[in-house]
Amino acid sequence: MPINKLAASFDEAVADVPDGAVVLLGGFGPANGTPSYLIRALARKGVKDLTVVANTPGWGRQPADPAHPRRQPRNYDDGGLLIQNGQVRKVVCCFPATLKGGRNAVVEQYQAGKLEVEIVPQGTLAERIRAARAGIGAFYTPTGAGTDTVADRGKETRMIDGRLHVLEYALKADFALIRAYQADRYGNLTYQGTSRNFNGAMAGAAKVTLAEVDEMVPLGELVPENVATPAIYVDRVASRKDSREVA
Repeated sequence: MPINKLAASFDEAVADVPDGAVVLLGGFGPANGTPSYLIRALARKGVKDLTVVANTPGWGRQPADPAHPRRQPRNYDDGGLLIQNGQVRKVVCCFPATLKGGRNAVVEQYQAGKLEVEIVPQGTLAERIRAARAGIGAFYTPTGAGTDTVADRGKETRMIDGRLHVLEYALKADFALIRAYQADRYGNLTYQGTSRNFNGAMAGAAKVTLAEVDEMVPLGELVPENVATPAIYVDRVASRKDSREVA
């Protein structure tokens, strides 16, 4: 049977995500890099006790701060939607909020004792994800070594070339939800602009990688040199262009 990784819908794509799963959410902030349709499908599914890993979990659907209104497309949603819904137990991220002020679901639920938050330096987070994809169990980094945060968590340290390093473990996940520009039915992916960032890093770093794409193209139409994520790292694809979902 010919390989065809295209799911019939976003709901079908996330159908086997269970309660308690560790989920990587791609994106760096801009709307064109966020898997909004997959996130909404998870919200509809109602799974709970999730651990969400993201550069920034996002704002969800909080009322906009008049001083700093959200300027996002109508069909945009981020991981904050899942947090607002009470579906997330723990967040692992670099930026739980922004320097501009305002409140979001992460801050509110953390302060209420309903959410565990682990803040990780951005480069360390990217490398922990890359290590999981490469099959590397752990690595040493000087980032964070000698700080109270490292000492409080009892992380192992070692002197390397006269500099203190801390041991960080690969961030293994059950599912990766990513956003790409184009895909073929094999699952080869291309990206647009800066959207490759964490999306490209997370592809293949989980047991199952789900790709939300802007459009599907026929086999052979993608220029091989433009394929940033080979099909071997992708398990399922769902197309925004073919979706009938109403945001």
